[in-house]
Amino acid sequence: MKSSLTLHEIKLKLENFCAYQERCHQEVIQKMRGMAIDSNIIDEIVVYLIQNQFLNEERFSCSFARGKHRMKHWGKARIINELKARNISQTNIKTALKEITAEEYFTTFENLAVRIWENITEKNELKKRKKFCDYLLRKGFESQLVYEKVKELEKISN
Repeated sequence: MKSSLTLHEIKLKLENFCAYQERCHQEVIQKMRGMAIDSNIIDEIVVYLIQNQFLNEERFSCSFARGKHRMKHWGKARIINELKARNISQTNIKTALKEITAEEYFTTFENLAVRIWENITEKNELKKRKKFCDYLLRKGFESQLVYEKVKELEKISN
């Protein structure tokens, strides 16, 4: 099935798609495949979007890292994995991680860890420890950081 839209209409749709929020190449290509656009036209449109600054993987990865850390409180490991899943280059991933200052990262980690520890109602210490560690590891924080924090919080609560 071919798309019934003209090349100009497709470009306008994708300009709006990219202007609404930062997108990676993979998202834009998926969108075009969903619109049943021919693969050689997809390449042409991607080049057009890059040349006109609608599509920029470095800008996307920086915005993604900042947003996921500040809004969803993701750690660096989770951010790296999610960017890799979107086929973002290693160079852009490194650049994106520089968007998160060490101070901001540790403040977020501390606040999240304390809040989670206080909210776990589990009476069994081992189960509480496991729930705490599992949660922070899923969020993408480094295991060494998580295990040091759980030891610190256990000392305080005992």
